[in-house]
Amino acid sequence: MPDRQLQCVVVTPEKAVLDTPADFVALTLYDGELGVLPGRAPLIGRLGFGDLRIKSGDHTQHFFIDGGFAQVRANVVTVLTPRAIKAENIDKAAAEQALQAAHAPATTPEAQEEQLKAQQRARGQLLVAERAAGG
Repeated sequence: MPDRQLQCVVVTPEKAVLDTPADFVALTLYDGELGVLPGRAPLIGRLGFGDLRIKSGDHTQHFFIDGGFAQVRANVVTVLTPRAIKAENIDKAAAEQALQAAHAPATTPEAQEEQLKAQQRARGQLLVAERAAGG
């Protein structure tokens, strides 16, 4: 009988943030969302800015993921990201401020690209905070 549980590992450059069993993992990829159940075929995907949901039983954990890569292999979901913030640690006021600041006019294409990324990060943090709060 195959193993009916996943192992979810989240790693940032500073530390291993999480290593926990899970029934289901949802990842925000750069082009959409991916749900992973036990027995999923192997894959590597590029992460976007957004929600990482880890469901185990009736409990769901939410993290804001700041891009990076994910690998699914042998019922292990490995997330490599520059930054992972637990939903309850997101500063919603700071995210709102960052979103407002990112709407200022940009003078170069590079500045416009950075502003777009800043907007995506801020929106992602607010979305994760709202989902975790049940909104």
